[in-house]
Amino acid sequence: MEDPKILTENVVDVPLRNVHKHDVIIIGAGLAGLWAAIKCKSAGLDTACMTKLSMPQRSHSTAAQGGIAASLGSLEEDHWEWHMFDTVKGSDFLADQDAAEILVKDAITVVREYEHMGAPFSRTPDGLIAQRKFGGHVKDFGRGGPVLRACYAADRTGHVLLHTLWQKAMELGVRFYTEMFAVSLITDGPKCAGVVTWDTKNGGLHAFKAKGTLIATGGYGRAWKITATSYSYTADGQYMALRAGVPLEDMEFFQFHPTGLFDRGILMTEGCRGEGGFLINDLGERFMKDYAPAKMELAPRDIVSRAITSEIEAGRGIKGGPYIHLDIRHLGAEIINTRLPQIREISIKFAGVDPIQEPIPIVPTAHYSMGGIPTDIDGRVLFDGKSQIFAGLYAAGECACVSVHGANRLGCNSTLDASVFGRRCGIAIVKDFPNLEHLPLEEDSAKMASEEIGFILNQKGSIKPVEIRDELQAGMQNYVAVFREEKGLSKMVSVIGDMHNKMSQMYISDKTLAYNTTLMEAMELRHLIAAAEAVTYGALSRTESRGAQARRDFPKRDDENWLKHTLYFRDKSGFRFDYKDVNLSRFVPEERKY
Repeated sequence: MEDPKILTENVVDVPLRNVHKHDVIIIGAGLAGLWAAIKCKSAGLDTACMTKLSMPQRSHSTAAQGGIAASLGSLEEDHWEWHMFDTVKGSDFLADQDAAEILVKDAITVVREYEHMGAPFSRTPDGLIAQRKFGGHVKDFGRGGPVLRACYAADRTGHVLLHTLWQKAMELGVRFYTEMFAVSLITDGPKCAGVVTWDTKNGGLHAFKAKGTLIATGGYGRAWKITATSYSYTADGQYMALRAGVPLEDMEFFQFHPTGLFDRGILMTEGCRGEGGFLINDLGERFMKDYAPAKMELAPRDIVSRAITSEIEAGRGIKGGPYIHLDIRHLGAEIINTRLPQIREISIKFAGVDPIQEPIPIVPTAHYSMGGIPTDIDGRVLFDGKSQIFAGLYAAGECACVSVHGANRLGCNSTLDASVFGRRCGIAIVKDFPNLEHLPLEEDSAKMASEEIGFILNQKGSIKPVEIRDELQAGMQNYVAVFREEKGLSKMVSVIGDMHNKMSQMYISDKTLAYNTTLMEAMELRHLIAAAEAVTYGALSRTESRGAQARRDFPKRDDENWLKHTLYFRDKSGFRFDYKDVNLSRFVPEERKY
């Protein structure tokens, strides 16, 4: 492995430990980041990948369980056109259809490349990649039954895909920087020169110069109390983009996965239902017959989450409590132990329930952001959210919004999105590279990052960051969850306003810059508040119900006024919205029925 190129540029008046120079810097080491790193390094570019975690393999992509969608047709007829229709219909027709077409066409290539890199997929008796059913994936443009489309490796698909890519990146010699917390982008108008990071292990700031900078930092599920996402999911990339003047797109659409382990929120994969699992209320009924009689438990996630929440609110939770049952006992020990071993292990360890013997208590859990940093179909960040390219800046994965998921994502399309558009992003950087340049570092390159850290360390109040975080998570859980309405959303606006005041009354006792986890949590909290603000304002503004945005006071979809994307801009003077059209290249919006 090559040593980093440490420069001796004299950046005045900032506490920089080192200035590093690479062709390409990738912030985030999940599926999207690693795919881009592999493509850039394979083309001969000096490529570095950084993560705030202690090792790349701990990236949240490893938590994906059920599979990656691709119309391989291993076991039965399937077509990319069917996959595209399901994706667009699942999105409640807010997905950009040019991007959705790329997603499902490239899916087959991406899965084959995983296979050729050695990813240990589960196999059919004939040696083909095994595929299972998943919610919203059906045959014949929605007219048929569930289709076998999710390629899987038991219930550890994300884990094996991430390790496959990491091994390939190591083989190629990608440079990894661990425990590097990205704080601010280095920009000159709509041009990106790199990123400033905080070295959480040794202390101090580092500046990374690059011709191409990719944000692949994931989502922000930690804004909610009950979530399936890791502790590292704190909107770091979205916050950097906002402060660089980039809007965030469609932030009001945040998905609640139907089956999180009660009351911790840990994911119980949709593969449980894909293998034949049932959802049962306190009356012992498969209640999905009342909400999606044709597709039952394999309806899309927004519909199933609303159904579960409605059953609980109607008093039909188990023993009147705030959860219902996921029952997979009838699958038998052999299937559970071979196809769902992690689900059994998690159920036993965290709920004291062996799903071979007992049903699993579950509740909807905050899971995935459909919105994020706006990009074109190759991951180039759009400075105005519409058409102006931010030179040298790219985004991919959950932090980005190329808009393939619209208002609601289908299961197994997240690992696919990260893989397809991470890969395309890497190819685009290689293509753009001859026209990119290393911009000079200005004297104030690290000023924004230094002020960010200084703001927290210099507060002299008495409120602990954890107190503010708990209030944020409780508010989002109560007012901006599966169902929403103006009264609750307005209450959350007030809560967020109060949080801004409390951030200036915060206090942390540890003033050091090395291994200061309280400082990191406080910085992440600012990022989460910014994301929560975008979600809440967007949800309050959009007066309709579409996908994951279910307004009780506006229960119908309103294509006449709201078939458009939201762009959320934020600066020191406040926020504003702009909008842009949805690409409707192939399928005409229709009423969703399952």
